Order: sequence, then C-alpha cells, then structure tokens
Amino acid sequence: MANINISKLLTDDAILSELGARLTRHRIWLQMTQAELANQAGISKRTVERFESGNSTQMSTLIRIFRVLDLMENLDRLIPESSPKPMDLLKQKRKTRVRASKARRKKTNKKSWTWKEDK
Repeated sequence: MANINISKLLTDDAILSELGARLTRHRIWLQMTQAELANQAGISKRTVERFESGNSTQMSTLIRIFRVLDLMENLDRLIPESSPKPMDLLKQKRKTRVRASKARRKKTNKKSWTWKEDK
C-alpha cells in the first residue's frame, strides 16, 4: 500500500484515513498488537481500532499513542517554533510578541462631518 502525500487538497477524512494507515504500519513494524498499544497508552483497544480505521480522536489520545510508539519528535515538527524576523527584533527591542494584531489604518486630516445649516 503506497503512502499518500498529505496536502491541503485532501479532505479531512482522507487525511485521517492516511494517518490511521501509517499508524497501523508503524505499530506492526514495531511488532505490537492493538491491545498492547492500548494498554501501554492507557486507552481502550476500541480507541486504537477507531483511530487506525480513520476516525477522529482527541489530541491527548494521539499524544499518548505517539509516546508509546516513540513518535514524539514528529509532534515537535507538526507546528514548527516560529522565530521573529530580524527587523522585527530590532523594532520590538527584544519584546516577545504574544498576540497578532490587525493592520492599522493611517490617520487622515479630514474635517469631521457636520450638518449644514440652512440660511
């Protein structure tokens, strides 16, 4: 069975199915049964079966499975640590950004609107 490249073009169900298939192959490569994985991860065998068949699971369950299968370093690559741009560091003078903000509109020197009075 060939691996599918996971991309944004795939549906969520297709991605879950591929992740389940990869997990199954890795578990079998480690010569581990579903029951053994479930026992070591502290989850039910049925949860392992559901995930391997392409159903959704909680993130905490995925972390437990990855820990047992020695795949934690892959989670580290899931969302790479972002580093600030050099110019941003200079502008912020070493302040760490904690929020994203919208682009601010430039202020214009327009006169405020008023009602015209009839004369």
